[in-house]
Amino acid sequence: MIIETSRFGSLEVDDERLLDFEEGILGFPHQHRYALIQTGEDSVFYWLQSVDRPELAFVVCDPRMFVPDYQVPVKRDEITRIGIRNPAAAQVFVIANKVDGMLTGNLQGPLVINVENRKARQLVLSEKKYGTRHPLVRVDQPVAMERTA
Repeated sequence: MIIETSRFGSLEVDDERLLDFEEGILGFPHQHRYALIQTGEDSVFYWLQSVDRPELAFVVCDPRMFVPDYQVPVKRDEITRIGIRNPAAAQVFVIANKVDGMLTGNLQGPLVINVENRKARQLVLSEKKYGTRHPLVRVDQPVAMERTA
């Protein structure tokens, strides 16, 4: 599929990289279709690009690359909405933002993706162990870190 982006122009995206957020993402409830675009072969950061709005994209990452003990306490009904029966079928990302020379992650609102059917959902955790601007890495440090898994 060819999608239009404001950052990269026209991109061909494999259908396996298309995600369906049936309920949207916080602040964007009417945007359901996104493409997960890898920024580099060894990068842990991705673009979550809206398929229908070229200007709408989020930087996302696997939070465990920065917070190894991060766990998402989810209720069964939240993950069954996207068809997850086996926890191994879940991939978790968080939205990253630059704040005062630091990349932060919204660990309070993780994105859970069913890798088998590509349905996704943003959760809002009731537990306040993590915040919406959890420090991940200083911007002056290299952010294209190699994956360990």
